[in-house]
Order: sequence, then C-alpha cells, then structure tokens
Amino acid sequence: MKITGKYSIDATPELIWKMIVDPRVLEKITPGVKTLEAKGEDKYNAISEVKVGPVRGDFEGDLALENKVEGESCVVVLDQKSKIGNAKAEIGLKLVSQEDGKTEIQYTGEAKMSGLLGRMGQRIMSGVVSTLSKQFFKALEEEIEKNK
Repeated sequence: MKITGKYSIDATPELIWKMIVDPRVLEKITPGVKTLEAKGEDKYNAISEVKVGPVRGDFEGDLALENKVEGESCVVVLDQKSKIGNAKAEIGLKLVSQEDGKTEIQYTGEAKMSGLLGRMGQRIMSGVVSTLSKQFFKALEEEIEKNK
C-alpha cells in the first residue's frame, strides 16, 4: 500500500527535525507506541498498541531512522509483528521550509501487511494509516507548542 501526503506545521525545519530525531519525543508522538528502547544509533525496539476502528492489536518490533540528512529528510522504517499480522513500512519524510515561517512535511512510502491485517484490504487499512498519520502530526504540533 502506498502512503503519501503532506502536513504544514507552524515551526522551522530545524525545530521539527530536533523533535523527530529525539527518541523521547518520538515515543510520545508516534500513535500507539508504549515504549521505545534504544538498540543502537537511530535504532529502537518499539512496543505498540494500535486501536483504530476495526484494527486492534499489540505489536512489537523495530523502528529505525535511516538515510538522515540533518534538518531536511529521513526515512522511518517500521517492522512490527503481532498476533493479527505483521506490518513493515518505509516512509520518507522531507521538511520543506515555507515563506511564512511554517514547514511543510512531505511524506511518501509503502507499507506491507500480512495475516489479518493483509486480509482486511487496502480500503480499510488506508483509512487507518490516514488516521494514524493525522494523530502523529497533531501530537508533533502539540509537542512543539510545549517546547516553544
């Protein structure tokens, strides 16, 4: 399943970057993540609980930030397993400075699901992905407001 979109936040690319690469902030703003434990540089063990519409499950696996270009872009790689299926996603984030002091975050990537998740179909899962994306960016905005 393809994942694409963009979101505008009232903050500089530098501030957004600082938040995204901070594991404590990443743990707070990533929907469903209960714990994020460092396994190495930019690599984490992630335990998640996802509850969105018909999708409910406890997941465990890896989260990594790869191909980082400081203040500009990175790829978030998520590989999670659960009783209801497995999910692997690679999502590229690009920070684009806007004239009004805002930053547009452009994201694009792909997610692959197996088990019950895969059988649920793209239509249902694309709605879940859209909801989780909105939750992520809303939480990021709230965290930025706290740190301004």
